[in-house]
Amino acid sequence: MKTLKSGVVGVGHIGKNHARIYSEIAGKNFVAVFDEDRAAAAGVARRFDVIAAESLEHFADLVDAASISTPTPSHHALGMFLLERGKHLLIEKPIAETTAHALELATLAQARGAVLQVGHIERFNPVLGALEKLLTRPRFIESHRLSPYPNRSTEIGVVLDLMIHDLEIILHLVRSPVKTFDAVGVPVLSKGEDIANARIRFENGCVANITVSRISPEKMRKIRVFQEDAYLSLDYGDQTGEIFRKGATGIQRESVPIEKDEPLKRELQSFLDCARDGNRPMVSGHEAAAALDLALQITRSLSVPQE
Repeated sequence: MKTLKSGVVGVGHIGKNHARIYSEIAGKNFVAVFDEDRAAAAGVARRFDVIAAESLEHFADLVDAASISTPTPSHHALGMFLLERGKHLLIEKPIAETTAHALELATLAQARGAVLQVGHIERFNPVLGALEKLLTRPRFIESHRLSPYPNRSTEIGVVLDLMIHDLEIILHLVRSPVKTFDAVGVPVLSKGEDIANARIRFENGCVANITVSRISPEKMRKIRVFQEDAYLSLDYGDQTGEIFRKGATGIQRESVPIEKDEPLKRELQSFLDCARDGNRPMVSGHEAAAALDLALQITRSLSVPQE
């Protein structure tokens, strides 16, 4: 079985978690990190006994597959550089700043025979797998994703920061073109919106109502799906769920069996498996580009003043 040498570009908050997981699942095949902050890279390299690459070129010489965990504006340039060299990539979401850049990355990956996966981590949450097993034809979907102010990723609004997770999932579940949408958003602590809501109508009649906030005193990551035979309520954070069905004596409530696991670990393991075997990833560049395009349309519709 072919083994791939892996690494991480960008060792901030998210990149450190990628490094931790690679060290657990790839072992000695996790070989390098790179960050323009040489001191930060050196610290992570010492912790996991890997090489702190001196340059991106040096990093590319060391690895076969890598995560890009840098701020969004750098994703396109870093991704194009590494894909040109045939490296398999997992790029954190959003894949890029523009749909055109996202499609360039997806096209180049295909041309180079490289796997391009995008870090829509909730697709690897056991909750979603449980939901898909029970899903028939969703008619109405409601999702809430709330968190305290992060003090990071604030260069983008909350639609591109948080809502894009739910947009990608809902596009995957509904599998129908978007017909119309209405959205509102308000900046509070950032230049872009910090709280937003979007109501999306799909051509097949399904409606999705999505609320996100990064100024909430509480954390919440939930999705509710209403279909003709049942109502499903699932919690991404607790990895728990319930299903409500009509029975002979009224509404029956049942727990949804979910085998809990760490989504990031599942995501990175799937990425390495796809890179090794040449399989299509669960969230490829094209799926990520579709979610990004919708997120950008929603962001533009908000008309949040920029300073």
